[in-house]
Amino acid sequence: MTIDTEPARASIRRGTPTDAPELAELFWQVRTESVPRIPMIVHPRESVLPFVEHVLLGEFEVWVAESGGRLVGFLAVVEPDVLGHLYIRAERTGRGLGSRLVEVAKDRFPEGLQLWAFQSNLDALRFYEQHGFVPVEQTDGDNEEGAPDVRMVWRPTQ
Repeated sequence: MTIDTEPARASIRRGTPTDAPELAELFWQVRTESVPRIPMIVHPRESVLPFVEHVLLGEFEVWVAESGGRLVGFLAVVEPDVLGHLYIRAERTGRGLGSRLVEVAKDRFPEGLQLWAFQSNLDALRFYEQHGFVPVEQTDGDNEEGAPDVRMVWRPTQ
């Protein structure tokens, strides 16, 4: 007898307002787990749900990855060409889910994308470079976390 230990392949769909509580919890969990690669979120935990409801779902196009009845990752993009957020639960990284979400972003913005990532998040920087993003600008930390970051750009090959 063979037992399949690989979790079911995640489905990807547009996020909806009913996803807000679970999306807020996912956002907080991933940010918390990612310290010190990315600085801890500077806002209190109780501010995350209103941020998700009013900013993330209100201003961004959000795509969620769902597996086993729970959210395991999400992507947020916004006009004209910004990949604003890409978060995957730690236990789901390295399985192609991030790549699938980046493909959604590239499909939505086929002329190109840009994003900001923390310079300390070396895994993310390598991931984005593997997907064709190149660094074009660095800061010493002019973001709310006060941490050095890098702007990366992807343009389709002709």
